[in-house]
Amino acid sequence: MISASVVADSASASGRRITTLSLKYPRFIHSELMTHRLFSRNAASSRAIPVARMLADVTEEPALPIYWGKNQKGMAAEEELNEEEKAKVLKTILLLRDVSVKMVESLNDIGLHKQTANRYLEPWQHMATVVTATEWANFKALRINKKAQPEFKELAVQMQEAMLKSNPRILHAGEWHTPYVGDEERTRGDNHYAIKLSVARCARVSYKSHETGLVDVPADLSRFDALLASGHMSPFEHQARPLEDPMEWSGNFRGFEQYRKMIPGEAIFDEGEGMTSARLHWSNTKL
Repeated sequence: MISASVVADSASASGRRITTLSLKYPRFIHSELMTHRLFSRNAASSRAIPVARMLADVTEEPALPIYWGKNQKGMAAEEELNEEEKAKVLKTILLLRDVSVKMVESLNDIGLHKQTANRYLEPWQHMATVVTATEWANFKALRINKKAQPEFKELAVQMQEAMLKSNPRILHAGEWHTPYVGDEERTRGDNHYAIKLSVARCARVSYKSHETGLVDVPADLSRFDALLASGHMSPFEHQARPLEDPMEWSGNFRGFEQYRKMIPGEAIFDEGEGMTSARLHWSNTKL
């Protein structure tokens, strides 16, 4: 169960492109995705997902390899196990999953918090991740490669195919790239309205899927204020507007000004009242 779909796709008048993708992939390749520092990302959190839901997910749809490589020297397995060996390996992996499920059920019954109990289910978990970037060349060179882990190569191929099928929306002066915000919402109110909804919805991926299609605007606006006040700034990285110079950098974006980089104190969080007030004041200035 590896998939990639475009959430938002925008381009400046100069031709620079920024794309946000929704990804699903086995958690066992998540650490490799996180090494790509030109990506802005938010992902499902084991600390936020209820244990019962995690148990159901790994029981009904466990993350499994898509290529059953035979043990050999080096990082890449060039030869695959035969069908009999694959069956034995799959049976063993699922048995290990079943044991972990039973033990985590016991931990949950004892009362252990999900931030700890869920960790023992992660080998079979799928990640839901939102990624935004302007630069993809290095990622594709490393991951659409015969030496890449097969599951990561499959994810990278699907990301590339999704982007090839997508037609970016041209952003004119004063317009913003705002993932998870529809055209009607984008034209309602000023830019801050759409930006706030986008920030909150990018953060939502940590604990709730967007697949339900449910919309709660008041909750989104409240969540934006809470994120800003508490210094949880990663969801503020997905929103951007074109820069006059298409080669200029803003954070990890080129040719686009990242919303996070416009907020005072975005990199150094101070719990003092002054910094919190500065952030909230900035969130209401005209963009």
